[in-house]
Amino acid sequence: MLSGVLLEDQESSLYLILEELLCSEGLLCMLHDPRCLEVSLSLLSSALLLRLPSSQIASSAFTLGTAAVLPFYTFMVAAPEAKLTKKIIASSIPYIVLGLLYAYLLYLSWTPDTIRLMFASKYWLPELNGIAKMFSNEMTLASAWIHLLAVDLFAARQVYYDGLKNNIEMRHSVSLCLLFCPLGILVHFITRAFTASRKRREHGDTSHRFQ
Repeated sequence: MLSGVLLEDQESSLYLILEELLCSEGLLCMLHDPRCLEVSLSLLSSALLLRLPSSQIASSAFTLGTAAVLPFYTFMVAAPEAKLTKKIIASSIPYIVLGLLYAYLLYLSWTPDTIRLMFASKYWLPELNGIAKMFSNEMTLASAWIHLLAVDLFAARQVYYDGLKNNIEMRHSVSLCLLFCPLGILVHFITRAFTASRKRREHGDTSHRFQ
């Protein structure tokens, strides 16, 4: 019973640290003060070192990673032109946090069989059966989710910057990048092509009227 209370206290500590990291004041502090970033990373390290069961670590990491990226998508979609949004999206903080979290989960999920499962064929190429077996482990699955979140957010940022640079509507594409990143990138390219075609037609009509 005592061990259950201790685990509950550790879990509560983890979520308190998560709340401190992800509140709007915390994000703004990390953007303006490098010392605040150092403290936040120290808090994150403390959270990662809590001795929780593997399933609890995987579940908490899943929640932490998902919650960490949501403010960035929210700013890009709700206020893409705002100075605060541009400053937040230019930050490397989410990639540092997600990178540390991914490295920690990768360390915990690594086994002597990991390489064998990743490159199961005789030609040292990945095979679906091996990957499926590897992802049956909760810790490995959580690390893959953090991997996807980091890559998807980076892709969404590129879509966001391209939209601003070329004056293209990109909020729908950024939203898709959160869960359907390849589709979000495809939709952005389609949107860019339609926008360029429309601009050419408008330019042609304008030139024709002045002739």
